Amino acid sequence: MRPNAALKKEDFEQLAKTVDPYIEKTGGLAGIIIELAEFPGWETPGVMAAQFRFVRDHHRRVKKVALVTEARLAQVAEKLASHFVAATVKRFPAGEAGAARQWILSQEISAAGSSGRPSRRR
Repeated sequence: MRPNAALKKEDFEQLAKTVDPYIEKTGGLAGIIIELAEFPGWETPGVMAAQFRFVRDHHRRVKKVALVTEARLAQVAEKLASHFVAATVKRFPAGEAGAARQWILSQEISAAGSSGRPSRRR
C-alpha cells in the first residue's frame, strides 16, 4: 500500500476486495507493507472508522505489518499496535521496502513483538 492522498472509505473497500479472496483461499496473509512519506490523514472522520473496521476484521489473519516511513505517527503506531492487533508491526526507514518484504517473507516472528513485550494473540 502506498497512500499519497487523504484516505477514503473506498480505499479500504478496495483493499478488502483485493485481500479477502486471497485470505479465503490460503487462510491468511504473510503481511502487508505500508509505504508512505507522511501519513495523509482521512478524507472524513467516517474514513477513520472504516480503517478501524478493516483492521478489526483482518488483524487476526495477517501475520506482519511493515511500516516503511519516517513519519512520526509510525513510531506511535508501532508501539500501540502490540496492544490492539494480533499482527507483529515493525517500522522500517523510508526507502527500505525491500528489507520490509524480506522480513515479511521470513518465517521469523518475534516472540516479543515490535515493542519488546510479549505479543498479545487473540
